[in-house]
Amino acid sequence: MTTEGWLRPDWPAPAGVRTAVSTREAPGASAEPFARFNLGSRCGDAPAAVAANRAALETMLGLPATPRWLRQVHGIAVAESGGDGAEPEADAAVTRTRGEPLAILTADCLPVLFCAADGSEVAAAHAGWRGLAGGVLEATLRHMRTPPGAAMAWLGPCIGAASYEVGAEVREAFVADDAGDEACFALTRPGHWLCDLAGLARRRLARAGVPAIYGGGFDTLADPRFYSYRRDAARSGRFATLIWLE
Repeated sequence: MTTEGWLRPDWPAPAGVRTAVSTREAPGASAEPFARFNLGSRCGDAPAAVAANRAALETMLGLPATPRWLRQVHGIAVAESGGDGAEPEADAAVTRTRGEPLAILTADCLPVLFCAADGSEVAAAHAGWRGLAGGVLEATLRHMRTPPGAAMAWLGPCIGAASYEVGAEVREAFVADDAGDEACFALTRPGHWLCDLAGLARRRLARAGVPAIYGGGFDTLADPRFYSYRRDAARSGRFATLIWLE
């Protein structure tokens, strides 16, 4: 569901778990080519515009604190709750602290939200193909106190299977680990396949023991509400997927 420039995840998260996804349609300070609600600080936008957009995000969502922004590097490191306010180099974060929003920035990669079925903790992960193949979702689950069988996950907006053509190295990174992942690739031409990134994430989460997986069905390249690096390259900003405990 999208309202007033925000997408609200549709999943049966327990009471007290809050979520939101920003879109380019929210009123913001970024000028072209990043117009208008870019939240990424490392994509070439004016720092003042990014700062204004991040401040507006807090106000518009009524956040209880500044989000825990990460320095994402397509790895599998997981940041724990707390810290000194600096952006840790990590691609996922976990918290059991109420009022501590977690944020993932993307522009085609897959943001994944997690929560305990009892509402005791939440987590968020950034899963591009490298991080997904490397095990960032499994690493996030290992950092949660909640057993995978008592957790649920929501797959946010990412590049869709119809838009994401990849080479042999991407396919091999998954199929070498699980031959069943071949079902998420469709041959387009010699040495190239369409890749279902969300489908691969669903398979990995299911193998890890997560019984409740929601979301998916987006295509950031085709949907102008979202930033897409493959569509716009250096002209692309970043949107945020957030989760927090009230």
